[in-house]
Parts: sequence; C-alpha cells; structure tokens
Amino acid sequence: MSEILKQISDCIEFGKINKAAPFPPQMKGQDGADELTRQALDEGVPAQDILSKALMIGMEKVGIKFRENKVFVPQVLMSAKAMSTAMVHLKPFFLSGAVKQKGTFIIGTVEGDLHDIGKNLVTMMVEGNGWEVIDLGTDVKAETFVAAMREHENAFVGLSALLTTTMASMEKITKVIRAEIPNAKIAVGGAPVTQEFCDKIGADAYSPDPQGLVEYLNSQVA
Repeated sequence: MSEILKQISDCIEFGKINKAAPFPPQMKGQDGADELTRQALDEGVPAQDILSKALMIGMEKVGIKFRENKVFVPQVLMSAKAMSTAMVHLKPFFLSGAVKQKGTFIIGTVEGDLHDIGKNLVTMMVEGNGWEVIDLGTDVKAETFVAAMREHENAFVGLSALLTTTMASMEKITKVIRAEIPNAKIAVGGAPVTQEFCDKIGADAYSPDPQGLVEYLNSQVA
C-alpha cells in the first residue's frame, strides 16, 4: 500500500478528521482524512484505490475493534466522521462512474421507534465499505420501505429497532416486504434483536454488530 493510502487508512481507524481536529491526541497537528484524501487525488491516486485501499480498510479495522469492545461508540463516530469528510472528495467520482459501488443498502428504524444511533453507526460502516446507503430515518412504515425497494431494484434492506415494544413492527414490516417483494434480502438488528427472532420472522440476516452486517452484505456480492 502506498504511504498516503496507509496514512488515510490510519486517519479513518483513529478518527482523525482534519488537521485542526484535536482528536486523537497522538495525531494532533497532523493532516487528517480531509487533507490527505485531497492530496492523494491531486497526486493522481485513483479514487477507487482511495475507497478500497484506505477508507474501507480503516473502517473494517474500526468495525472489528468495536465488535471486540476495544473501542466504543464515540470513537466509531469519530472514525465515521473522518470517513464522511474523505467521501466528500470522492462523491464526484461516484457520480461519474469512476468509482464502482458494491450495491445499494436501504436502512431505517422501524415504525414506532425514534432511536437512530445504532442505525447511524451501521449506515456509516456500510457506506465506508463501498455501498450506496439510502437512509430512510426513524419511525419508518412498511410502505416506505417497499417504495424505496421498488425505486432501487435489487437493494438490500436493513430494519433497526432498539425497543422490545417495536420488535412487533419489525415483524410486521418484514411480512409486508416479503409479500410485496418475495426475493427481498432483509437484515435485522438492534439491542433486543436476536438470531432466534430473525429466524422466527423470516428475515435473512442478523448481526449483533455493524461489522457482521458488512460481512454479510459483502458475502452476497462476492
């Protein structure tokens, strides 16, 4: 890996957004994801390489650390912010087709549930791994999921719930999606959700952490 790609990957892993950012302390005063991504593009590094050989590698390392309880939500959010800052520079290349995305992932917190931290973490992790993410927000009804899936054919869909009381919504929405789009690939997650519940409602995938979902999605397009 070239030195600048390694530096960008480190910025994502440790949450170094830009030169002005004080976090993390050990990288204070150094260029961050913002400056280094712009520099890499100026030096002729392909945008696809920046995505696949720097951003995705950094986000994968954060995802694994999060799964192993080596880092916690605030650090993941800093990494995601660093990644989003870098992605701003890459967006024109996505639009031009110079950077290929793996597929589309639609996500929302189910009807009756207004929690979004878990959903936002998943959104950032999935986007950082080269997917287009359509975030429908919170309190999302079944019809909204179905409409988004009709608009984005072959997209994967993720349902999030943080409350045991809204797991019933998750079950209902899964059934509606199945009835409308039988071959839909549905992933579920959130604090109260389990593999057993996933199997019971007929969803395709469950993961207790964002990295597991990323691995499932990647396995479907490999």
